[in-house]
Amino acid sequence: MAKKAIINREIKRNKLHQRYLAKRNDIKSKLSDPNISLEDKWKLRLQLQKLPKNSSPSRVSKRCFLTGRVHSVYSRFGLSRIKIREYGMKGEIPGLIKSSW
Repeated sequence: MAKKAIINREIKRNKLHQRYLAKRNDIKSKLSDPNISLEDKWKLRLQLQKLPKNSSPSRVSKRCFLTGRVHSVYSRFGLSRIKIREYGMKGEIPGLIKSSW
């Protein structure tokens, strides 16, 4: 199980990402405009760099809802592979069928 501090930090990153999402997309759309001058592009790049690091979408990671594990989290269920196996064997995940061959 991940530490509570790490899980809380991830929650904080998600909130920051949502707060600055519109501003970040606005700046990026202006940057992709081919008619803009190099000087204006430079200013827009500086504005983008001044945004908080944790508001970047690449800093946000998926975590298991139960354990807080980062690796091998299935987005369909929001659970890690370990918990999917556990709950799948018990039959607690609707629509999940244990396969055997």
